Amino acid sequence: MVVDPVARLTDAESVRIARDVLRAAAPGLKLCLPEDPAQTPRLLARRGGRRPVLIGNDRALLRAVRHLYGERALEETALSVVPVGNGPSVALARSLGLPLDAVSAARTVLRGNPRALDLLVDDEDGIVLGGLRTEGAEGSAGAVGASSAAPRRADEPPVADPPWRRMCQALARTVLSRAQREEQHAAPVTPAPRTPQVRTVQRLRVEADGAVVAGPDRPVTDVTVRTTGAEGLAEVSVQPLAGPPVRVRARSVTVSAPEGFRYRADADAGVSAAPAESRTWTVAPRAWHLVLPPG
Repeated sequence: MVVDPVARLTDAESVRIARDVLRAAAPGLKLCLPEDPAQTPRLLARRGGRRPVLIGNDRALLRAVRHLYGERALEETALSVVPVGNGPSVALARSLGLPLDAVSAARTVLRGNPRALDLLVDDEDGIVLGGLRTEGAEGSAGAVGASSAAPRRADEPPVADPPWRRMCQALARTVLSRAQREEQHAAPVTPAPRTPQVRTVQRLRVEADGAVVAGPDRPVTDVTVRTTGAEGLAEVSVQPLAGPPVRVRARSVTVSAPEGFRYRADADAGVSAAPAESRTWTVAPRAWHLVLPPG
């Protein structure tokens, strides 16, 4: 059992509970406490014939799976995970079907069943466990609902207001502030109107198994690609600027943009990838095994 150091700092009590449950059922359990997160996958690689158990958040899970994938040991390894962390840091674990409380997760390690799951592998040999979402085209993304005023050039000096205008503005602020205070005593406070959500417009080309799903002539606001368990297909969802989303399933998905685009994989577990002009993800069927609750 390898306990990621971030888990010990984040929630030492959950780590203790999981450790005690596992030790009670498996007295021969070998406990490893790395001092640095980078040591976690290396310790898992030294498991020998033991079943690997990881206690940590989504980042620790991703590091472990990427290491095993790089060592070409992923298909033969059934990984057990006890998720420890706050909500966003274990969103991937939740989406994969892992229980989030320490006792249930530890019991899953003891009584669960290894389940084969698909992977998304990109054209640079990077992997995605759950899904990814585009974040906008570099240099060509606009915002729906944002101000349409023309931006001032970087070399253009700011224009100062004349003294009479600044005096009027100061007087207006004083009168408005006094009126607001009087109104607060005279009437109940009403909530401020919600700011309209700003949507990023992306001009991307999306292909699913070679068929064009979206092109630069049809702006989109969101593109997601997700694995679907162990079906050998990815679910692709493209949300156009106008109209309902387009959803297809495919073995291979290519997203491209001449100006480049960014994407974020596996919820918030990783940082945004560097801008790419084109990226292709291919489903690797039943490429890894995760111990999940029975049933």
